[in-house]
Amino acid sequence: MNNPPRYWGVIPASGVGKRMGSELPKQYLTLHDKTLLQHTIERMVDHSRIAGVVVAVARHDHRWQALEEHFGDEVTWVTGGAERYHSVLNALQALNDIAAKDDWALVHDAARPCLRAEDIDRLIDQASSGIGGILAAPVNDTMKRANADGAITETVNRDGLWRALTPQMFRIRLLIEAIEHAMTQNLPITDEASAVESLGYRPTVVAGHSDNIKITLPQDLELAQLYLQQQRSTVTKSEHNK
Repeated sequence: MNNPPRYWGVIPASGVGKRMGSELPKQYLTLHDKTLLQHTIERMVDHSRIAGVVVAVARHDHRWQALEEHFGDEVTWVTGGAERYHSVLNALQALNDIAAKDDWALVHDAARPCLRAEDIDRLIDQASSGIGGILAAPVNDTMKRANADGAITETVNRDGLWRALTPQMFRIRLLIEAIEHAMTQNLPITDEASAVESLGYRPTVVAGHSDNIKITLPQDLELAQLYLQQQRSTVTKSEHNK
């Protein structure tokens, strides 16, 4: 009898986050007395359906050594690469040595600390019956296209448009193949789904909560702090009502 597939977290965390205007890489900025990266890893590690997590960090990242002590054998690390997809590929290749052929990777941005456990469940439940898929949020605002001078050139029909979030979940070996194919063909790899799409597949979009924001600008940190407080309050009320 075959064992059921397992689900693994992959977190690329070797970026520098220049738009934050901070000397620290953004994944090491503090939020509620923890770094963003620690929050993000905990969201994966604490989920009962995640078998383990691989984190890709920069070669000379000494800050990771202190953070690593907070986690046990469930978290391993690899050296990241020049681009995000290089880091993802390194982590996937490390997983490929220990995972079964049908296991899945959930690739999640290091700077998305507000991921909800229920969104992980929804992604697994809705995307594992096919090629895989991504968490996403429907576009609700009117979309405009502008030229280099800032003049509007087109109002874009938002029907069917989604904002890609993470995690993005695909079978480990398929995602390795997809990234390597896109690299060989010099195709842009904007996210894991785009690499899989380059092989002709059509991943599924799975609706996720809009509070799963990516910390990119300084004001995003304040918003994430508010979202975490709201999530904790909701959990506390739910436990109180049991």
